[in-house]
Amino acid sequence: MDIDCSELLKLDNQLCFPIYAASRAITSLYTPYLKPLGLTYTQYIFFLVLWEKDGITVGEICKRLMLDCGTLSPIIKKLRQQGYIEKHQSPMDERSFIITLTDKGRELRQQAKDIPLQIGKCVDIAPEKALQLRELLYELLDNTNR
Repeated sequence: MDIDCSELLKLDNQLCFPIYAASRAITSLYTPYLKPLGLTYTQYIFFLVLWEKDGITVGEICKRLMLDCGTLSPIIKKLRQQGYIEKHQSPMDERSFIITLTDKGRELRQQAKDIPLQIGKCVDIAPEKALQLRELLYELLDNTNR
């Protein structure tokens, strides 16, 4: 069976493109809600991890966000300077660092509490379809060779 390369190389036939475009579109919806808090989207998802479980290692945060330490290092530095987090060497492993929220970082959670609902209002998709899409995307992530 011959594969038609002209069909394979069409933008509309790529799995990556709608994922990329949808990610950019959804992420941009956060800007008007994050800007008053002085946060970028990446800083926001960083906080989501810490608000869920405070006092975890940088490595755990990297794993949870599927980002490398080089991406998180400047974020950690900035959020420390702003007084939102603290970074301490792990007593269990001197090569690891534990990130904890300060009172200011915990207070930010209250300011951000309505963001998920606001974003939900910006996306015209049935809740069950949104749930199905999220499950499919996690399945896709689980089944990619990394």
